[in-house]
Amino acid sequence: MAELEGLEFGKSDFVLLDEVTMEQFMENLKLRFDKGRIYTYIGEVVVSVNPYRQMDIYGKETIEAYRGRELYENPPHLFAVSDAAYKAMKRRAKDTCIVISGESGAGKTEASKYIMQYIAAITNPSQRAEVESVKNVLLKSNCVLEAFGNAKTNRNDNSSRFGKYMDINFNFNGDPTGGHINNYLLEKSRVVQQQDGERNFHSFYQLLRGGSDEMLKSFNIQNDPAAYVYTKEGAAIATSNNDRSSHKAVMNALEVIGFSKEEINSIYQILASILHLGNVQFESDGESVQIRGLDAVNLISDLTGTDKEIVSKSLLYRTVATGGGEVIEKGHTEHEACFGRDAFAKALYERLFGWIVGRINAVIEVKDYNPVLHGKNTVIGVLDIYGFEIFDNNSFEQFCINYCNEKLQQLFIELILQQEQAEYQREGITWQHINYFNNQIIVDLVEQSHKGIISILDEACLTVGKVTDTVCLDSMDTKLAQHPHYTSRKLSPSDKSMEFKKHFRIRHYAGDVTYSVEGFLDKNKDPLFQDFKRLMYNSANPVLKEMWPDGQLSITEVTKRPLTAATLFKNSIVALVDKLACKEPYYVRCIKPNEVKSPVLFDEARCRHQVAYLGLLENVMVRRAGFAYRQHYTRFLQRYKMTCEYTWPNHLMESDKEAVEIIITQHGFQDDVAYGQTKLFVRTPRTLFTLEQERTALIPILVLFLQKVWRGALARMRCRRMRAIYAIMCCYKRYKVKAHFWEVERRFANVRTMADYGRSVEWPTPPAALSQFHNNTVMLHRRWWARQIVKNIPPSDMLEVRAKVAALTALGGERKDWGISRAWERDYLANERDCPQTSTSFIRVSKELRNKDEYSQVLFSGFCRKVNRFNKSTDRGFLVTDKYVYKLEPKKQYKVLKRLPLDSVSAHIYSSLLLTTVKGLRTLCLLLDYKGLCMSVLGV
Repeated sequence: MAELEGLEFGKSDFVLLDEVTMEQFMENLKLRFDKGRIYTYIGEVVVSVNPYRQMDIYGKETIEAYRGRELYENPPHLFAVSDAAYKAMKRRAKDTCIVISGESGAGKTEASKYIMQYIAAITNPSQRAEVESVKNVLLKSNCVLEAFGNAKTNRNDNSSRFGKYMDINFNFNGDPTGGHINNYLLEKSRVVQQQDGERNFHSFYQLLRGGSDEMLKSFNIQNDPAAYVYTKEGAAIATSNNDRSSHKAVMNALEVIGFSKEEINSIYQILASILHLGNVQFESDGESVQIRGLDAVNLISDLTGTDKEIVSKSLLYRTVATGGGEVIEKGHTEHEACFGRDAFAKALYERLFGWIVGRINAVIEVKDYNPVLHGKNTVIGVLDIYGFEIFDNNSFEQFCINYCNEKLQQLFIELILQQEQAEYQREGITWQHINYFNNQIIVDLVEQSHKGIISILDEACLTVGKVTDTVCLDSMDTKLAQHPHYTSRKLSPSDKSMEFKKHFRIRHYAGDVTYSVEGFLDKNKDPLFQDFKRLMYNSANPVLKEMWPDGQLSITEVTKRPLTAATLFKNSIVALVDKLACKEPYYVRCIKPNEVKSPVLFDEARCRHQVAYLGLLENVMVRRAGFAYRQHYTRFLQRYKMTCEYTWPNHLMESDKEAVEIIITQHGFQDDVAYGQTKLFVRTPRTLFTLEQERTALIPILVLFLQKVWRGALARMRCRRMRAIYAIMCCYKRYKVKAHFWEVERRFANVRTMADYGRSVEWPTPPAALSQFHNNTVMLHRRWWARQIVKNIPPSDMLEVRAKVAALTALGGERKDWGISRAWERDYLANERDCPQTSTSFIRVSKELRNKDEYSQVLFSGFCRKVNRFNKSTDRGFLVTDKYVYKLEPKKQYKVLKRLPLDSVSAHIYSSLLLTTVKGLRTLCLLLDYKGLCMSVLGV
């Protein structure tokens, strides 16, 4: 069953009605229509009411909501049945079919479109190009078939005037690989005549109003439907269809399907020739019949690629063969000429429509399919066929259509009963028989051999001599006088709703229908003179030639009478029913709520009539013959286990069946149910409603409980995640510390053997946690390194080392360019960076002194400040070489003021230098240099 909706929307399944009566059925149907719920279930049958407005219930979100779901999981919808058919086909590799029925204007064609749309949307997830191509052709074929097979009627602006059955082939993956379309009983009489307020087929108006100027000019037609006999009746009739945009869509669809430009042009050439054919007029002078004006004939000849003379001759004469093999030409009367012209126009259109369907089939049919290589090929059939029709004037077409519905209704009842009975037997439940209307007697009335109406019609058509519709009616009155479902005015003289020698009535399962016998024989014979067939076969147009293969026979070869229209239709319907009977059926029953296409009006009397002839009430009765509701134990338990303490959240019984019995017993429903092998059967809907109400009351409590549990679970997950994060952080920190230790150990492993004891080794960057430890380690290494240096100094040189240390201490905290952080460059006065303005002069003086005093090395040069005994200071230059010490005057181009031999410089000079200028310490350090060790200690 469907997921129960709120009570304000009524019952989502008619099986759940308290009482199965027409009043309750109609009340529930009207309530759901008023609330915008156009779909309702009868078990697995969908009842659809045409809303006459656009509804936002077919988009991608809706498709995803029903994809892969069971019928009971969502509110009733066309997509649910489509998905059920697709799943049955895919899971069980079983052919299925969806039968869409209802009267004209009930929404059958739109339902078939949505079914195709859904199947296309849920297949081919990998977007394979060949599968997408098949889907596009299948979808686009609807547009083409509507244009050539639909028309505006008094009941529907887009009424299907033919029956369509489409098989969609699927591979083992469930992707569409092709299809096949069968068409039934095209209403070709509409080509030449329409009822008041109706139009011809859409294709004519689309060509006249949507065709390009170039196309119309090439066909010699005007863009005015009123200019042609066959379309003028519908030229001024308003319709919701836009012929211009529809023509563009059809042209595009033909190209997508695979029609060539030549084929498309031929299709519209044939339409144009039919229009011109309708304008051919005849006149009689009493002895012979002539064509009034040959312009139309010439245009027909050009468009069909035939000879003008032969066209005229075919319209005016009929070639017949006598018993002795002699061929003669028999001239038509004016009536016969008009009749032959119209028959030719109808046959042209019928052959064109059949050729288009065949051409589409050639594109989408599965070719070279090998079950061994490709797996089993399964099928979903979609049947969109005309519904039961009762008009003011019911003719041969309505007779055939209503017979078709009788056959489908018979199949529907039989399959539903068979399914129900098979399920009860399979589950071990006693079947309770229910009385229902068996329409087999009506089917026999129409199709029974030798006694049925079709046989009587065929017999009349084959009888030699003048046989009229009235004679045929008399024959039916004679042979069917005792039949309970047949009557006429002759058999019921007091019934003035029928006329003598004109009407007969059949009591169908959907109601009594009065048929007018006028035209029955002509439409059943469907006469088309062989001259027209040969004319078309000899056409220069290859498309026309292909449409008329029977035209290759000469007049003497054509001896066998063709089957009548009624017999052909009966054979096709019998084949269709056999095809449907071997598939698992799903049904969509369409209902038309009113005649004025209003989205708010619900005509109860009109709908009641449709409910009656669709057999919906009988369907509900059959479904509820024993039990209103049945469900697998697992699914029932999943839905209602929260209503019992022994099954929530999980049961401890040996099987789901025992758990379900516990639920039923606790609620006291054991007398209202039966237990099958795999399903629970509930007899009355009240039991189910009680369980639903209790479930509805428990859901908020369970939701709060689940929210609490879930929030706790989320909190615990977050806590565990935080703990894990901190654990990872701690481990990572320990790893970074250990890695630092390992790196230090690796880099300083061999410092004892290095010449500089690791002084040149670069320390790795420590993690933040080891910054203080790193500083201490560096200090320890420097102390160790210094000890390694100092321990090699002789004791006699330690005084000098201490002096150097004292100098280092004195320099601490002074300017950076004085301190030890500055690189030792010795010859500062020659350095352009230190004295950019005087370096050139000093270098010149230094060279002169080198040449004069012959010293080999400058030990130090720099500025110093001389302080005399009066505490006055003067800037001087100071130059120390390996032989002399020079005092220079910077202001006089570094003139030598004093020169002393280096050996004569005594210790008191060092003291005075130290007291005179801090810079003198560099000189002191230089002079006390011991094999470069002091410079290393001082870091310069």
